[in-house]
Amino acid sequence: MPTNNQELTNWVAEVAQMTQPESIVWCDGSESEYDGLVSEMLGAGTLKTLNPDTHPNCFLHLSDPKDVARVEHLTFICTQNEDDAGQNNNWKPVADAKQKMNDLYAGCMQGRTMYVIPYCMGPVDSPFSRCGVEITDSPYVVINMKLMTRMGTAALRRIEAEGRFVRGLHSTGELDPDRRFIMHYPEELSIMSYGSGYGGNALLGKKCHALRIASWQARTEGWLAEHMLILGLESPEGETHYIAAAFPSACGKTNLAMLIPPEKFADWKIWTLGDDIAWLHTDDQGQLRAINPEAGYFGVVPGTNQKTNLNAYDMIQQNTIFTNVGTTEDNQPWWEDKKVGSPKTDWKGNEYKEGAGPAAHPNSRFTVSATGNRAYSTLAEAPQGVPISAIVFGGRRRELAPLVYQAKSWEHGVLIGAGVASETTAAATGEVGIVRRDPMAMKPFCGYNFADYWAHWLSFAKRTDTLPQIFHVNWFRQNEAGDFLWPGFGENLRVLQWIIQRCENKVGAKETAIGYLPEGDGLDVADLNIDPQVWESLISIDDDQWKVEMDNFGEYLHSYGDRLPDELLEQYKLVRSALG
Repeated sequence: MPTNNQELTNWVAEVAQMTQPESIVWCDGSESEYDGLVSEMLGAGTLKTLNPDTHPNCFLHLSDPKDVARVEHLTFICTQNEDDAGQNNNWKPVADAKQKMNDLYAGCMQGRTMYVIPYCMGPVDSPFSRCGVEITDSPYVVINMKLMTRMGTAALRRIEAEGRFVRGLHSTGELDPDRRFIMHYPEELSIMSYGSGYGGNALLGKKCHALRIASWQARTEGWLAEHMLILGLESPEGETHYIAAAFPSACGKTNLAMLIPPEKFADWKIWTLGDDIAWLHTDDQGQLRAINPEAGYFGVVPGTNQKTNLNAYDMIQQNTIFTNVGTTEDNQPWWEDKKVGSPKTDWKGNEYKEGAGPAAHPNSRFTVSATGNRAYSTLAEAPQGVPISAIVFGGRRRELAPLVYQAKSWEHGVLIGAGVASETTAAATGEVGIVRRDPMAMKPFCGYNFADYWAHWLSFAKRTDTLPQIFHVNWFRQNEAGDFLWPGFGENLRVLQWIIQRCENKVGAKETAIGYLPEGDGLDVADLNIDPQVWESLISIDDDQWKVEMDNFGEYLHSYGDRLPDELLEQYKLVRSALG
């Protein structure tokens, strides 16, 4: 018997009886297992070896053209009470959802192998980590889970010791968009996914477990599961601070997590703890600490080059799975804004024709182990996580939001997080470029009612008086011609330095209706030669614009009705009143 956990054994047997696989494989997470699956996929033509001289141990997977992104409209939270899921989620009754999914699963693995993947989200020996088991019929899922989680025998041993795990059942089905659903059952900590092979829909340890299910777990157990990067900054004086930052998908999380200091700050060091998800807990002293539940990166490829993100660019030159990129004449991966080479084939495997669409899908991805990043920190495996000095929210706004501002209190910071809005990107299906509300960058990922989620955030002010300071940033301000006003990339370290100095009360700030903004030369930009008028627009607010913003935001908040926390409404009224 592969495990002594009877609950797991029984569940696997039940799934096998329903799906009728040809064989069952319990994954051990070994290198030989990974190599064997890669070899099988190469033989089946579902994986392609890339140029071994330029990209050793790199492979290309091309997905079905109708299966290239998260499908939020087909993603559901299934609870007994619809209000518990909230208007921020699509809802289905538990019984109806299970009946629909069980009908789809019936016999769906005939002729296929069923893989049982025990995995741990977070360091295997951390009290803050949580385990799960994904059952899937996709070898692509297995090899990606190998890179993205602590998968295999060690995770299974922890499951056996704890006796608890999140259940995730996945089948690619027929890859038919009309027979595609991702169902979450937070009350019983389980997930059902059918009809997609795409990462966020199929790698159930990622968004499904680590955010949608974990956010419910976190509220129940008193912690936070957030769509946040974690980075460490070490100053020339040897002082280290850790920052957790939340941005909507494809808005620069990976670039910031792997930031390379500009020349003026060359004696600073940046450590990457995580680029996408953070689980935050208070320790015995009330300090908020974070772990990254993931062990790898599932990043957006287009736009990645030696200037935008050298660490990521160098990291994906080896030991990487590419999904839906183009290839060059000599079989190197290619994507838009790579700045090197030219495409011969596109992401559908066809000959590339200029003007017929991009060579790489806008949401094409790389999957790679975090240890391949030169800025990797071994503290990513620290059982107790790292202490967080600041929480940063941000989004992609062409106008309105200044470069950076600080909340006046934890409660005000929760309001700022709840007010995050950003332009949509190719990371999710639907129209691109539309500004939408994305509180805490969790709109696609919060596993329960946002009003209850905000109340949970607010509750931390009653648990400890040593909470991190909260900030908001916006790298994406533009002028009327569409030119960015801020250089971004490595220069963002200047903003992070100001944030740390504010946390230490080492620099002043000017109070405004929306929060504290940089004043004078408090934020070091003298050598950037930014036009004084441009700089003033970056660190000031337009009261009239903000009145419109807050009126619209107020309507959004009130749409949550009686569940909206009184504390949040009070913070809203304070800001709106201060604007006049």
